[in-house]
Amino acid sequence: MSDIFDITIIGGGPVGLFAAFYAHLRKTKVKILDSLPQLGGQPAILYPEKTILDIPGFPTIRGDKLTEKLLQQLEPFDTAIHLNETLLSFEKDKEIFRLTTTKGQHLTKTILIAIGGGAFKPRPLELQGIEDFDNVHYHVADIQQYAGQRVVVLGGGDSAVDWSLAFEKVAQHTTIVHRRTNFRALEHSVEHLKASQVSIQTPFIPNRLIEEKGQLKALEITKVKSEEKLHIPFDHLFINYGFKSSIGNLKSWGLELNRHKIKVDSKQATAIPGVFAAGDCCDYDGKIDLIATGFGEAPTAVNNAINYINPKERIQPKHSTSLR
Repeated sequence: MSDIFDITIIGGGPVGLFAAFYAHLRKTKVKILDSLPQLGGQPAILYPEKTILDIPGFPTIRGDKLTEKLLQQLEPFDTAIHLNETLLSFEKDKEIFRLTTTKGQHLTKTILIAIGGGAFKPRPLELQGIEDFDNVHYHVADIQQYAGQRVVVLGGGDSAVDWSLAFEKVAQHTTIVHRRTNFRALEHSVEHLKASQVSIQTPFIPNRLIEEKGQLKALEITKVKSEEKLHIPFDHLFINYGFKSSIGNLKSWGLELNRHKIKVDSKQATAIPGVFAAGDCCDYDGKIDLIATGFGEAPTAVNNAINYINPKERIQPKHSTSLR
């Protein structure tokens, strides 16, 4: 605990990893704390094979590949990384923050919170007994294991549509079921879905599980505002209803919040001097929740954190092309 870091980043997802890399370019001493057992956040853990479309310079990139690239970027630098460690509270003593976690304490001059949506777990399909079957899934670890299988995807957002398009390339047959006629996914993705061989069932809702000899074999769906019912046989059922997130102890940290998000100014500074935030966990007028947005916010937070530590340091650094 005797080591005092310049910037301690809370969260090891894409924004936290890029913030750490950029902080190293500014020659700061950086630490990452994450409550999860591995770095990369949701793209690495929940969407490793999902295609991400909003990363500049990459027409498409999978969640696991994005994490791999970010870790490669960070690899040349000496970064203190603490996993499976949750921040419980922090307090300021003169110019130093003392962070208390589930494993101990840390000292730092500034804090950069990049926890995304917080701890997350999938929203379940509320049908009795569904947890008893092993062919019901909430995320995909290896899409190739479903080659030649019949797949049903539930949901109407980006994840459901993107996974349906991905399954179409490997599965025997793919069906997507959504309770509305219109999808919430990106228009570009929806256009591809409608032009694909994926069977689109809208507006339908799951109604009943159909099992045979103890195995889940099909799903009964009911058309909204209708008596029409369909039975869809499948080998695997994927539920993509989004995720419930928990901000944990965030409310007790003394930060100004807008619902469950941290309010920041144009410097990515919070209401507590020396504490900054970037990515999906922060909020300001006009905020758009994209990984690309967080990547832009991270350098702003880092540069202003450095200026906070030493007001003589200019906020606008040299361009990265001149740092080599």
